[in-house]
Amino acid sequence: MNHTIETILQHRSIRHFTEQKIEAEKLELILRCANAASSSSFIQCSSIIRVTLPSIRAKLAELAGGQAYVESAAEFLVFCADFNRHQQIQPDAKLGFTEQTLIGAVDTGLMGQNAMLAAESMGLGGVYIGGIRNDPQQVTELLDLPKHVLPLFGMCLGYPAKMPQLKPRLPLSIVIHQERYQSLDKQELAKYDQHIQAYYASRSSNNKQTSWSELIKATLSKESRPFMQAYINGQGFNIK
Repeated sequence: MNHTIETILQHRSIRHFTEQKIEAEKLELILRCANAASSSSFIQCSSIIRVTLPSIRAKLAELAGGQAYVESAAEFLVFCADFNRHQQIQPDAKLGFTEQTLIGAVDTGLMGQNAMLAAESMGLGGVYIGGIRNDPQQVTELLDLPKHVLPLFGMCLGYPAKMPQLKPRLPLSIVIHQERYQSLDKQELAKYDQHIQAYYASRSSNNKQTSWSELIKATLSKESRPFMQAYINGQGFNIK
């Protein structure tokens, strides 16, 4: 197993950071790695906003649901799908297509994963912050985002103060399908549910008595940011 594979397989979300700052050269490498991610048709439709002002960090932490590590992490980055740049190049650009929304989301996600892996390879850690979509309009105003820019997720980065246990992922027997889509293997799912229950019970903090299936039932039995469609449309995405 080489270092790259080991880094990938050891991924865990870090929410507690030391006060040590990220060295400038390391941050530049992280951003360069993010920018090296694959790009559909070389459109390069992603942007990263580095947020350093304490007042903006504090507001973003509040908007994200009171996630204090948005403030305490050494770095906080906001990853955006960005077609505004393209409109500046071509004012008559045909934008707003659903396919462009998908391309923006996919390419920006790839950029984020490159950044996270680069950081982890250098002894840093981080966590993705989907909570910036709790109130995307306020985030848009706070970061002065123009039309055709969509804030998709934030990312906290820093030196880990704690290393949580690895969270068990679904087994490949459930995730990987051969030739065509296959029905869910309920026996494999039951084994995984037991594994997750044991994992939550063994954690040193935030113990839970639940299975993965129970988590999914609870999560998908309620609305999930129903305002997003109108917001996305208002930013010029997914309108045709």
